[in-house]
Amino acid sequence: MRDHLERPLVAVTGIGAVTSLGFGREENWRRLLAGESGIRRIARFPTDHLKTTIAGTVDLPGETAGEVITSPERVERMAAFAMEEAMSGAGIGGNGTFPGPLFLGMPPVEVEWPNRFDLARRGGGTTYGHLVEAAGPEIYETFFFGGVGERLSARFGTRGAPISLTTACATGASAIQLGVEAIQRGECDACIAVGADASVHPEALIRFSLLSALSTRNDDPSKAARPFEKSRDGFVMAEGAAALVLEDYDAARARGATIIGLVSGCGERADSFHRTRSNPDGRAIVGAMRNALADAGLEPGQISYVNGHGTGTPENDKMENFGMRAVFGDAAPPISSNKSMIGHTLSAAGALEAAFSLLAIRDGRLPPTINYEDPDPNITLDVVPNVARDADVRHVLSNSFGFGGQNVCLVLSGEPR
Repeated sequence: MRDHLERPLVAVTGIGAVTSLGFGREENWRRLLAGESGIRRIARFPTDHLKTTIAGTVDLPGETAGEVITSPERVERMAAFAMEEAMSGAGIGGNGTFPGPLFLGMPPVEVEWPNRFDLARRGGGTTYGHLVEAAGPEIYETFFFGGVGERLSARFGTRGAPISLTTACATGASAIQLGVEAIQRGECDACIAVGADASVHPEALIRFSLLSALSTRNDDPSKAARPFEKSRDGFVMAEGAAALVLEDYDAARARGATIIGLVSGCGERADSFHRTRSNPDGRAIVGAMRNALADAGLEPGQISYVNGHGTGTPENDKMENFGMRAVFGDAAPPISSNKSMIGHTLSAAGALEAAFSLLAIRDGRLPPTINYEDPDPNITLDVVPNVARDADVRHVLSNSFGFGGQNVCLVLSGEPR
């Protein structure tokens, strides 16, 4: 089976997911369709004097209250869960022998404040020299950017050097794109693409707050994330992970695998305009969407549904509305935002939303955009407000628009008929 450019079709045969709604793809999907929110008050660390005190946190199995677990360790543990579920569902990669490479999308890594304070105590001072002198091998192993991918690769027996990457909020989609292209080039018959993020810690929260990017609707956490709605006031930080087993379609069929769907198109476009804002002309957002459609060999009218980036910031929602109208005109398909329920999982968002797009195709159900109470007259889209909807879903466009103008869009499709 080949696509319109004579490349191998890329099938998805396994999906794993963890978010603030729970562990496992079916649990997450059930609660998304029910319109449930995973946003809650932060209990992991003190939030006194912080403007934002809510997030979509994930409690790890066995985690105790007040336990300090660094972001890289959380990323690794959530990614491992998602990978195990995806491999088990695909029926491939058991016994630590996955027959292809790992593409891991994850956040940048830096030593966090609890660790810095511990180093200062051990080193007897706060100068760089004191910190370096007190740092043991465990610090370097924990906070080395490629370390998470190396350990996951060793654990699951993936082939070749694991690729770790970060492209802001487009990271999870970028990981999938790299996996798709590796199969299309004939470099492997199977690979696993992962997006994972655990950036809910004090320093990251403060930084995003200083950018005025976060919602401060702390009184009712479940109502805070309001994509496309008039009273939206920013995104809600969240954690999570998703893993997709990608395979050459013919190879997957030959081994009797169940095909969940296809990644039929990938499009990217950067604008290099600003560290956080999109270029007001929208060229990069529009270009990424059009590039994905062209890569899939589809016309805009063939898209049944768009899984929106939909962060709930005034800037993003305005630009996504603009991009949708530029690409689809007056016949824009329904669009909804998973972030209204699970928050913005940053590096994991693109992978999670691709996974949910495939489940929308499988079940013919569109997840809602919850908390849609006061329509914004400037958002002229059908956002599937508040309640899930039955639909005939054949092709889904999944948007991921990152800080710094890093934009990746994916087209997910049903199995060939």
